[in-house]
Amino acid sequence: MQHDDHGPRCEDADHERGALPARRPDKTSDRMPSGIRRIGDFRFFYEGEKWEWSDEVAALHGYGPGEVEPTTELMRRHKHPEDRAHFDAMLAEMLTDHAPFSSRHRIVDTSGRVRPVAVIAHSITDATGETIGTEGFYLDLTDAELAVVQRRVDDQVRAFRDSSGVIEQAKGMLMLVYGVNADRAFDVLRWRSQQENVKIRDVAAALIVEIQASLPLENHHRRRLDEIVLRARRSSGSSSDVVH
Repeated sequence: MQHDDHGPRCEDADHERGALPARRPDKTSDRMPSGIRRIGDFRFFYEGEKWEWSDEVAALHGYGPGEVEPTTELMRRHKHPEDRAHFDAMLAEMLTDHAPFSSRHRIVDTSGRVRPVAVIAHSITDATGETIGTEGFYLDLTDAELAVVQRRVDDQVRAFRDSSGVIEQAKGMLMLVYGVNADRAFDVLRWRSQQENVKIRDVAAALIVEIQASLPLENHHRRRLDEIVLRARRSSGSSSDVVH
């Protein structure tokens, strides 16, 4: 794999994009399993698919400080061939659902060395509460107890997905009740989040509980829903979609 001359990386994204939240303090446990080592940090902004990485993460890929500017294509080329499909799916999910980039995969550096890593990240939001990217850190798993690492990374990924699922459920309820699209439903959640000064996920969870408790479906609504669901199944797609 050859070095790519993309010029110096941008280190002034905070200035260019306005005031971003300060980096959160490192809460990685000091009692991690033997062999696990934190490597460095990264940031990814959804708009323009802009990546930033620390010098340590650049070195992980085989580059010197400022030698290349990370891009989606460069990051993809350094994924192990068997892990690229996973990376592509993860990227699509990030851009579509604005999900944090949390993964366990292998990196191939410029000398051909394979490095197993875990990536733990959280969302970046702007001053209005809108999710604009994800940031986090790499863990070197080269000599790690992989079973323990897998459990910890899976727990992190599950937590992110659970949070996203709650928000999507609340959005769906608002879309149905108000007859609005997904963006407008999220605007409602974000507005309530700002009004109450709490996380969007917490607003969404509270709404779900209150809506389910306060707006029970009448029996005739349930029967009508049964008819819709059953009719949709009878008329859906080809027989290849049927689960036997």
